[in-house]
Amino acid sequence: MKMDEGIGLVSQPPLIPFTGYTDAEEAVQQLVDIYERNTAFIREGFKRYVKDGLPAKHRVRACYPAIRIRVDTYQEVDSRLSYGHVVEPGTYMTTITQPGLFFDYLVEQIGLLVRNHGVPVEIGESDLPIPLHFSFTGGQYVEGVYGNDPRGMALRDHFDVPDLAVTDDAIVNGTWEGRRGEPLPLAPFTAPRVDYSLHRLQHYTATAPEYFQSFVVFTNYQFYVDEFCQWARDVLKSGEGGYTALVEPGNVITPAGADGVVSGPPPIRMPQMPSYHLMRDRHTGITLINIGVGPSNAKTITDHVAVLRPSAWIMLGHCAGLRTTQRLGDYVLAHGYVRDDHVLDADLPTWVPVPPLAEIQVALEQAVTDVAGLADWELKRIMRTGTVASIDNRNWELRDHHEPVQRLSQSRAIALDMESATIAANGFRFRVPYGTLLCVSDKPLHGELKLPGMASDFYHTQVSRHLRIGIRALEKLRDMPPERLHSRKLRSFIETAFK
Repeated sequence: MKMDEGIGLVSQPPLIPFTGYTDAEEAVQQLVDIYERNTAFIREGFKRYVKDGLPAKHRVRACYPAIRIRVDTYQEVDSRLSYGHVVEPGTYMTTITQPGLFFDYLVEQIGLLVRNHGVPVEIGESDLPIPLHFSFTGGQYVEGVYGNDPRGMALRDHFDVPDLAVTDDAIVNGTWEGRRGEPLPLAPFTAPRVDYSLHRLQHYTATAPEYFQSFVVFTNYQFYVDEFCQWARDVLKSGEGGYTALVEPGNVITPAGADGVVSGPPPIRMPQMPSYHLMRDRHTGITLINIGVGPSNAKTITDHVAVLRPSAWIMLGHCAGLRTTQRLGDYVLAHGYVRDDHVLDADLPTWVPVPPLAEIQVALEQAVTDVAGLADWELKRIMRTGTVASIDNRNWELRDHHEPVQRLSQSRAIALDMESATIAANGFRFRVPYGTLLCVSDKPLHGELKLPGMASDFYHTQVSRHLRIGIRALEKLRDMPPERLHSRKLRSFIETAFK
């Protein structure tokens, strides 16, 4: 124990100093050991508090583990690599949470640093306290242990609680300004920022973070969920693709080879944005999330999924076609975006272009060819590549048409929706490869509103193919080496080493 001026007596586990490692797995295991020891220390202190209370001015504290690297010289690295190296000499550091969940990711990032710079990474204990709430993982919660005890207001007198002052997106937004002598950022997110999102994911999707996969589909229709779950059960039964289980909201698990055998109770109420995970070894499966309607939902979920560092995410949804030559059911492959969603204006200015990523664009186009059986000139019969405009007003048709139609025409937009630009822009902001393939569901400028009975057989056929195209594209991306998938377009000239 030690005395801290202004706090009083502070109970902490013995400090674990920084130690150098050249073996990435040993380094990550040390992160795991520090994290598990320190979170257990906080939980034990909390149990004592609940049972017997703690003396006044007595605080229980433990800190996040951290990774640090010191680079003294400019190092020439393979210019094709977009991550895995620091940009200039200096000391770099990041705090880490739940290293067991990120084990493979951390092994890759640390291994690249050691290989590219020829120096050890240092693993030790930071001075950033772990909030009490974030020390409970795996379905455990402070509320579940503590209930409605009126002493809850006194928690902050004895334990560290989440602090929004150190939980922000300054690093990924490019606005981070360190103090003199402070280490430079090594990763895009700090430990408290990651913890915040891991807890939010459970809340919004009703599945635990450990079930999320590296290849993500966002959609805005239940139809895609039904198709995905049926397809997932079919491939699990057949044993194709190396998939191991389907996890649904409530952590309901259907293992491969099972004939309707599941574990876990379904949720009493469906969450706001339910998620479904077709699992595969090393998180290389596919996650589908029904985000509902609107850019606010799109930003909310991508803000949180991003901390898992997915390999790619794509939007599969419906849109309004803006050209007379489009038919209901035609596909739109976005290569540019008009951002009229506004939810990201404070984080990513609208003057920042959101470029198409060749790796994603090629995979999506090839997937349409594979599934629809059309290629080259014939493919243009059912798909157009162009600009997608995303807006925040679902009933834009009720406004005076002159101004919005003129702007859409000037932008050369071929489709209109409410989520795609948000998902792409947040992918750009968070350095997550992104793409969009939409299906035309109405043509309001040409008298074909989204009304019951408007859809043709062609539309129904195309929609049923849409999900299969998205899955096929993600499987193509999965076959690519990670360093090739992570485009250099996502990286600035002042960048963190971790992707």
